[in-house]
Amino acid sequence: MFFWDWTFILLIPGIIIAGIAQAQVSSAYKTYSRVATKNGMSGAEAARRLLDVNGLGNVHIEGIAGELTDHYDPRGKVMRLSGGVGGGRSVAAVGIAAHETGHAIQDKEGYWPLRFRNAIVPVCNIASNMAWPLFFIGLLFGASSVLGNWLMDLGILLFCVSLVFYIITLPVEFNASRRAVAALTQYQLISPSEEVGVKRVLRAAALTYVASALMAFLNLVRLLLLRNRN
Repeated sequence: MFFWDWTFILLIPGIIIAGIAQAQVSSAYKTYSRVATKNGMSGAEAARRLLDVNGLGNVHIEGIAGELTDHYDPRGKVMRLSGGVGGGRSVAAVGIAAHETGHAIQDKEGYWPLRFRNAIVPVCNIASNMAWPLFFIGLLFGASSVLGNWLMDLGILLFCVSLVFYIITLPVEFNASRRAVAALTQYQLISPSEEVGVKRVLRAAALTYVASALMAFLNLVRLLLLRNRN
């Protein structure tokens, strides 16, 4: 009943948007991964160029398994690029690599949303793992129980911490994408026609973060309704 009661309907918009976002990412990546860069530059080469001109020669580039698993690790000062991005000589590869470079530049400049997000990661990991179990146990005890109310409230509080992470991720990702496009055009690593493809890929990726934040918010609303009902 907890998972399949009427409140589950609230999650439908989030599920739909998440599905649309994933489809757009897949479509944009597949389309522009087949469009070769006019200068023949790979994602890793573009990232290295942008890192160096921004005084980030200390940031290393490594490969990572999987598809679209690319990320920048601020703790180790390492950018990890998947095979299709690091070795790919396509508009999609260069755009994604530049996006990760945007995160490295944020890190260098002390961009506060990134610093805040990195600081709360350990807390958010604990909160996200404990929120649902605590709320569910509290729900089993019921609202008539002091312990049940306390556990449900604690679960909701922990879920709010996770929601903060999703919300702060939005400006971090949008800003990294803006930096990516600006850097690629400033240093003439892409042509005006290629800029369209880069923007499409990065916009599609950004939508996935919006969908995640929306789903987290809808789940919070659902928890509040279940709490008040009980």
